[in-house]
Amino acid sequence: MEIGELRHKITFQKLTTATNENGFEVEAWENYKTVWAAITNLHGREYFEAAAVQKENTVKFTIRYFKGLDTSMRILFRGTEYNIISIDNIKYKNKYIEIKALEVEKSGQ
Repeated sequence: MEIGELRHKITFQKLTTATNENGFEVEAWENYKTVWAAITNLHGREYFEAAAVQKENTVKFTIRYFKGLDTSMRILFRGTEYNIISIDNIKYKNKYIEIKALEVEKSGQ
């Protein structure tokens, strides 16, 4: 991979629990790390669920290796959220990570 291919800025987010002003615990996504990535669309599909059209898009993000990444996190790219499906430390060389993530857009809300 050439370094120039890592030209898209993405942010990893972690789900955290905090206490609100009323003393209740609330979950919120918190920015964890922002990195440069190469992005490739893998495939997409449309289907019907609960009388609404659902769109599903699978995207591959390739980034430089860093520790601490797991599938409980999500990716934020250009205002769109992606749930991480799989993480692959390419050839176990600790140089690049390939992430497959799913964007699900719901219409009819």
